[in-house]
Amino acid sequence: MRRTLLDILCCPVCKGELTLSVAEENEREIVEGTLTCVRCNVVYPIHEGIPNLLPQNTIE
Repeated sequence: MRRTLLDILCCPVCKGELTLSVAEENEREIVEGTLTCVRCNVVYPIHEGIPNLLPQNTIE
């Protein structure tokens, strides 16, 4: 995921701002890390450069 993508991404649950935590980065992109919503505190993983912004399923 390129850092510039963070400017246009928002939380799919509440539309809140996302903060980035980088575990691994190369010269072009963030390879591993997380995006965390400031409002609802949901964490979205970044794996192999791809952010997974699918909302978590809850079983009731």
